Amino acid sequence: MKVLFIGGTGNISTACTALAAERGIELTLLRRGQRLASIPDSVRTIVADIADEAAVAEALGDRKFDAVVDWIAFTPAQVERDIRLFRDRTDQYIFISSASAYQKPVSHYLITESTPLANPYWQYSRDKIACEERLMKEYRETGFPFTVVRPSHTYGDTQFALAVNNWEIPYTAVDRMRRGKKSIVPGDGSSLWVLTHNSDFAQGLVGLLGRSQAIGHAFHITSDEVLTWDQIYTITARAAGVEPQLVHIAADFLGACIPDFVGSLTGDKSSSVVFDNSKIKRFVPGYCARVPYAEGVKRTIAWFDAARERQVVDEQANAAWDKIIAAYESGLEDAVCRLRS
Repeated sequence: MKVLFIGGTGNISTACTALAAERGIELTLLRRGQRLASIPDSVRTIVADIADEAAVAEALGDRKFDAVVDWIAFTPAQVERDIRLFRDRTDQYIFISSASAYQKPVSHYLITESTPLANPYWQYSRDKIACEERLMKEYRETGFPFTVVRPSHTYGDTQFALAVNNWEIPYTAVDRMRRGKKSIVPGDGSSLWVLTHNSDFAQGLVGLLGRSQAIGHAFHITSDEVLTWDQIYTITARAAGVEPQLVHIAADFLGACIPDFVGSLTGDKSSSVVFDNSKIKRFVPGYCARVPYAEGVKRTIAWFDAARERQVVDEQANAAWDKIIAAYESGLEDAVCRLRS
């Protein structure tokens, strides 16, 4: 099977690249940069910037693929470009969407692929929804062979899955724990959340490659393990060798202090979600997420602990979180004094 990944070296896609190569898939990565040492030897690389449509068309030439996966399409304009580029070059186009596109707040705790797509809090999610709608329109009108995959909160060796953290500098939150500083948990810590290890996600995604029955369908690929945020933070801290110091702060308070939190918290992580994975299990027989979070986060801790240069900390984010905690605790203390007086 011939497969093209647009991207292929990110948090989620790296695991998919490794598994596809392991299974003998003839995989090519379309990337802007040169080959990375972490890419398996059997994987080919085409160097081109997907944003330069003419350059990509020239680089691809007359190549055709059984499946194309775009890991880095976020807007309808980018999907339009992909439709033009791959209409006659692939038998299956997989768009990586997001489970954050599902209805927020949810009207039913169990999320299936038929749960409405509506997120008034996060532009990222609304753009993903618009991309899905454009692909469905093209499928209905011309038969463009798309499949949608909606990852939820997925982590791996190089990423910590915490609600309040710097995604680009993820060791920051764990460094706080190890220094005995307080960690912000949205809400009261009891809302339910699902974390999926990237090696588990890869089993589902690679299983969909070249599967003609998946054309026109959408899938989420997640773990069946459901934890509260308090459990997630506690498991993480103990994997790091410490006990957590948790402070619970409402998501709307956090969003008022840092507007960027509105999308990622109110529009995603502060909602309780449980995913029904029966559809991906029907289409990919044998799919089952096998890495519990307590095991997965130990791998992540070990990866960061293996090299000092990986333990980078965002002190600006640290200072902002300290200010939020101080403001919240000061306000709470003042409120208690007012009520008691």
